[in-house]
Amino acid sequence: MNIGEAARASSLPTKTIRYYEQIGLIKPAARSGGNYRVYDEAEVQELRFIHRARRLGFSVGEVAELLDLWRNRSRSSRQVKALAARHLEDVDAKIAALEAMRDTLNDLLERCHGDARPDCPILADLAGQGGASYPAPDKID
Repeated sequence: MNIGEAARASSLPTKTIRYYEQIGLIKPAARSGGNYRVYDEAEVQELRFIHRARRLGFSVGEVAELLDLWRNRSRSSRQVKALAARHLEDVDAKIAALEAMRDTLNDLLERCHGDARPDCPILADLAGQGGASYPAPDKID
């Protein structure tokens, strides 16, 4: 199948498939007589694997490791689990950071009156002034 068909079958944009080939994540596709990329079902399955791993947040480097493990039938599942566990730790850290961000934004929103007054805890916090008042933007040099 051509790259458009492979893209539809794997849910990846053609540009992404070309990029993965360029960086060596996938092997260069075979070429037709007209120099078009040609993919077989095994290569499309590999593209689906990559797509799923990327949707789970694995980096391109981690996907390369996972692909190597997937291709290696003598691997131990211990290696795969360790990689996935490290990734889960990263995901948990990102979730914690997002929750802290959400809590801060929620706190700032609760403290902001949202009325005609010029005082705004949100802007004061962004300016590093906490709850202190701040000069109006047209008064700042």
